[in-house]
Amino acid sequence: MKTFKKLLTIILAGLISLPVWGQQSDLQYYRYPDQRGVNVFEVNKLDTIEFDQLKVRLGGAFAIQFQSLSHSNKSTFLDDGEGNNRNELLEIGQNFNLPTANLDIDVQLAKGVRMHLSTYLSSRKHNNVWVKDGYFQIDQLDFIKDGFAQGLMDMVTIKAGHMEINYGDAHFRRSDNGRTIHNPFVGNYILDAFTTEIAGEFYLQKNGFISMLGVSNGKLNQGVTSPGSTTAAFYGKIGFDQQLREDLRIRLTGSVYYQDKASRIYLYSGDRAGSRYYTVMQSVTDQGDNFTSGRWNPNYGDKITAVMVNPFVKWNGWELFGTFEKSTGADYKGSDENRSWNQFAADLIYRFGPNENVYAGARYNTASGKLSNSDINKVTINRTQVGFGWFMTRNILTKIEYVNQTYNDFAADSKYQNGRFNGIMVEATISF
Repeated sequence: MKTFKKLLTIILAGLISLPVWGQQSDLQYYRYPDQRGVNVFEVNKLDTIEFDQLKVRLGGAFAIQFQSLSHSNKSTFLDDGEGNNRNELLEIGQNFNLPTANLDIDVQLAKGVRMHLSTYLSSRKHNNVWVKDGYFQIDQLDFIKDGFAQGLMDMVTIKAGHMEINYGDAHFRRSDNGRTIHNPFVGNYILDAFTTEIAGEFYLQKNGFISMLGVSNGKLNQGVTSPGSTTAAFYGKIGFDQQLREDLRIRLTGSVYYQDKASRIYLYSGDRAGSRYYTVMQSVTDQGDNFTSGRWNPNYGDKITAVMVNPFVKWNGWELFGTFEKSTGADYKGSDENRSWNQFAADLIYRFGPNENVYAGARYNTASGKLSNSDINKVTINRTQVGFGWFMTRNILTKIEYVNQTYNDFAADSKYQNGRFNGIMVEATISF
């Protein structure tokens, strides 16, 4: 921690010494990390910010929750070998969770060229500091020659680096460690499609129509060991996003992610920051911090095909966001027999007040699939969330949520048999 403090002091001193540094600099082709970024997906090409010089923007986010949840199950006794019941759930009560925080550095390097670096200062998985991602984004090629390929670059965006891949639209609305201001609820989806990989993405946007093609190395943890164990992952998106009237916006996209071979599938396990429902459905004999409690990983073997469709409609203060997702993969490495998981989610939000600074909403989320190919029946996980939020300023959001999640059709020897958790979550977040 002392080493980090020294490093952070040096970085801040260096940034402050730059005459072009500005805490609230407006950057080109940029999603704001505050209320202005709500319901922003891919940044469009209609940018109005003029480039005059190099700019550095230092930002961050902080989130803390008060948790009042209870959980239960009706599983049979399962001996851990020492006379303890492996299915007995850990006793949990009311208290605050450990706060989480992000540090963001964004730099306008040249006209239409921007860099982003995001660092987790603390997270549920790791209390220490570590880099989430870093990438650069190109929207203009004037660094080659003024006006170079202007007609093409009015439609094209190129991103490259170790970054959050753009599979589906749900990741634009999820909580990302300390940054929770764009999520109207406290928790993310049951199947949380999010990962950071070394990747490159090529975008084409014109008159509201969007297409994207991406390729990554398929790895969350980078390294040169185990060559040949992982092949490239390919993914893409196509859709449209149009403001049809002043009071009506419609967006519809479809995405696909495909990987033929991997030492581990990260699409549903790539979030190392952790889930928002702490310690739920954790047994007394569970080892580790169980940082994914409350969500589910299908645990595919070494290949995956996933498809997600997302409709979004905003009419006056009302907004509807939906997710239809199907993923397919094998039980274990080398298996040719596949199984599938399906997920459906729908958010209905009503925003009102000055600048829509108050909202109320509900979400229904269900996921179902086989735990293994040998299983006869599928299991199903259902979640209902009802929430309220208030933007005290465009940088400060408080929200309260009631959540109820049930586990259905799990075997009697599973701790999830007739499992349930429910209760109240209160979250406060600051993002700038």
